Amino acid sequence: MAISLPKFHPSSLIYQHPFIFIITISFLCNFTTAETHSFGRIISPSTLGLNKPQKLSHLRFYFHDIVDGPNQSAFRVAAAPSTNNSPTGFGAVVVMDDALTELPEMGSKVVGRAQGMYALASRSEVGLLMVLNFAFTEGKYNGSNLSVLGRNAANSAVREMPVVGGSGLFRFANGYAQARTHHSTTVEDVVEYNVFVFHY
Repeated sequence: MAISLPKFHPSSLIYQHPFIFIITISFLCNFTTAETHSFGRIISPSTLGLNKPQKLSHLRFYFHDIVDGPNQSAFRVAAAPSTNNSPTGFGAVVVMDDALTELPEMGSKVVGRAQGMYALASRSEVGLLMVLNFAFTEGKYNGSNLSVLGRNAANSAVREMPVVGGSGLFRFANGYAQARTHHSTTVEDVVEYNVFVFHY
């Protein structure tokens, strides 16, 4: 007489022993996580000095954007086919390395450089996309940077742009920069910047 044995199916083990199923899934998830995230780890903020209260700093300086002449510090590096016919300069991209000074006069103390680029990104007004670093070279801020990314409606009396980060004394910085045109000629724009940043 032949004995009929029930057919074995692996899923029956899961239903009869859910604990084994949970252990197996947990092991596989941990193994996968460890493999795909081995380059990162969670650390305590205090290891980077982030257990201190944030400070709010106010910096004021003048930005000299010189677009022509022997001291030129801003150069157009790209343009759209229609840029020269656009009343707003739409499509132009300018790279800059502009002096930042303590006072509006170019001969005053240089405290850093504005290095980056701006693109004329509006058809209806002179609207700039600003992507730049304020690289400071003076006093306790020497070697520290603030990064700005935002819209600059150049003909407005006051323009506000976000400060999105920083380095050196400005690690983990965030805040905003206010720009006001001090004076403007066909060769140079001098802009007063008031920058307010939280940092540690």
